[in-house]
Amino acid sequence: MSSVRQRSFVACVAALWLVASTVLQADGAIQKTLPLPGEVFVVAGRTAFVILPENSVENHPIPWVWYAPTLQGLPGDAEKWMFRRFTEVGIAIAGLDVGESYGSPDGQALYTAFYEYLTTRRGFATKPVLLGRSRGGLLTLSWAAENADKVAGFAGIYPVSNLASYPGTVKASSAYNMTAEELATHLAEYNPIDKLAALAEADVPLFAIHGDADTVVPLEANSEEMYRRYLALSGRMQLIVPPDQGHNMWQGFFQSRELVDFVFSRLEKSDQELANDR
Repeated sequence: MSSVRQRSFVACVAALWLVASTVLQADGAIQKTLPLPGEVFVVAGRTAFVILPENSVENHPIPWVWYAPTLQGLPGDAEKWMFRRFTEVGIAIAGLDVGESYGSPDGQALYTAFYEYLTTRRGFATKPVLLGRSRGGLLTLSWAAENADKVAGFAGIYPVSNLASYPGTVKASSAYNMTAEELATHLAEYNPIDKLAALAEADVPLFAIHGDADTVVPLEANSEEMYRRYLALSGRMQLIVPPDQGHNMWQGFFQSRELVDFVFSRLEKSDQELANDR
């Protein structure tokens, strides 16, 4: 068995173990400030959060947005406007802190544990919309590509979709338990922008808003390249490019009516209706 396949096998085993060892409730020591009132707890030894909707339909799965990155201070006040739009119409928001995993198999295993916990123990719907802000795009898009049958859509705010662009193979290699040379050699196996075919085949729509003056996560190498490739695969994607905007806190990124409407369009349908769309 090759070293790469061994790593993939280990990641799968880890995911199963993580589901079995999920911790349901924090011991009171975990603290996290959220932009809206919510619940902070622990899953698979990692800090997680859930912001429940204002109203939910009894005996009906809870539609949800899966946000990343869930690091210290994130999500923050910038997300408050769109999160409030979601909760007002019955959509929950959830996230799990997987550290700087850059979309690696280890990070994906943690994500799988979180997904299993929410969908089997908390009544969450089986097809969330994944929302990646900046480097949060790496993990959300990577997990989506590996689990296309469990995804209602992907949305990004200047999302990283190209591991070679950010953070680069040298910086990301340790998260993948590889040398930089090994990761560069096997990049197409892990880079989310190289794994879009499964999402296109499942007809999962994508959305991104990304400024044309972004020098941290360049538009051309990330959202624009993702858009070009996805359309070539006959996938559906909406790309909005605000002129003269970089990797910043411009209000238009976080109060995008188009982004909110995209989420609504995917989550206003039941799981069965989403399946029938495909």
